[in-house]
Amino acid sequence: MAGAQEALTAKNPMAADLAAGVEALSRVQEITFTKYIRLVLPLDGYVFFVNAAIVSRSALANSALVNKVRPDQFPETVADAPTFNAKGSLHYATDLRQEAGEYYGAERMVFTAEEPVNDLSAIAPGTLWIGEFEGKRFAFSSRSSFYMQADLFHYVGFAVYPDMETQIIDNLSGFDSTNVIVSNSLPAWLALNGRNPVYGFNTLGVTLFPSFLSPQNEPPPFGTVDIPPESTEALASAPTIDPATSTHVQLCAETVKITLWGTRNFRALDFVDAVYQYSSDFEPFGIMNMPVVQDEKRTQAELGTIAMKKSVTFKVSYLQNRINDIARQYITSAIPSFYIGSS
Repeated sequence: MAGAQEALTAKNPMAADLAAGVEALSRVQEITFTKYIRLVLPLDGYVFFVNAAIVSRSALANSALVNKVRPDQFPETVADAPTFNAKGSLHYATDLRQEAGEYYGAERMVFTAEEPVNDLSAIAPGTLWIGEFEGKRFAFSSRSSFYMQADLFHYVGFAVYPDMETQIIDNLSGFDSTNVIVSNSLPAWLALNGRNPVYGFNTLGVTLFPSFLSPQNEPPPFGTVDIPPESTEALASAPTIDPATSTHVQLCAETVKITLWGTRNFRALDFVDAVYQYSSDFEPFGIMNMPVVQDEKRTQAELGTIAMKKSVTFKVSYLQNRINDIARQYITSAIPSFYIGSS
C-alpha cells in the first residue's frame, strides 16, 4: 500500500501516461546545466556571463561602480561550479536567418520536464543556468503551456547565438579587461555613478546602467543610458592621429537619452543639474542642447496605474580619446579581480 507522502505526490492517471510518453521519447534523457555569474565590465557596463568556477567574490561585490552592492544588502557569494541534472525531453527547431551583417541559424529549444526545475524558475538576478546538448549551449527565457492536469513543465529559449558566444566566458586566459568596448560616450555617463562632489549636486542614489543591460528586476530608483547608434556623428572632417602614439582623436556628437525610474520631480531636476556640473567641472563632454525632463507613460493593465518614469535627452559633443581617458581611470579604481579554479 502506498504511503501518505506517495499518495500526495503521485501523478493522476493522465499525467502518469504523459510522463511515461516523455520518458519513452527521450529515453530517460537528462540535461546538465552549469551555473554562470553575471559580470559587469566596469569600463562601459558590458555584460559577460562567467563560469562560476572561475569568478572570485571580489568580481561580484563592489568590484565596479555599475554592479556594486547597495547599503544594507549582503554581497552575493559564489559556490564551487555548481551543476545539476534535469530529467526530461529536449527538442529543438532550427531557423536560418539571413541578415545584412550576419547569416546564422537560430535554434529554438523546448525542454519538457516531468517535475518543475526549481533552479530555472527561481533563479536569482545575476545568475544564469546554461544547458548543453550535443555541442549546443542554450538558456531559457520563459516557461509556457503549463496545464496542472498534465503535470508537465515546458521551458523555452534559444541556443546561444554565434555572435553571443563571446559573452560566455569559460576560460579567462586572454580575456581583455583593459580596453573599452563601446565607441560612444557611455563610459563618461557611467562614471557619474561614482561621483560624490564636495559641493553642488550629485545623482542622489540614481545608478545608471547601459540600455538593455540593467539588472533583472532592478528596484527603483535607477536610470538607463540609451545612445542610438545612428545618432553618433563626426564634427571634424577627419580624425587627428598622434604621430608618437598613433592615438586616434575624433570630435564627435551624439544623442543620449536618460530614462529615470522611480524618481520624483525634484530628484530628476537635481540629476540634470548634476550632469551640468559634471560637464563643467571635468569636461568629459559638452552639452549642445537645452535638456528638459519629460514625463513618460509605462502602464500595467493589472494595476490600472502608471509607473514613475521620466526621461531627459542630451545632445553632447566629446573627444573619443577623452572617453578612453575616463575608461582608464575607471580601470585603475574598479577593475574586477579573477582567479583560475583548479578544476
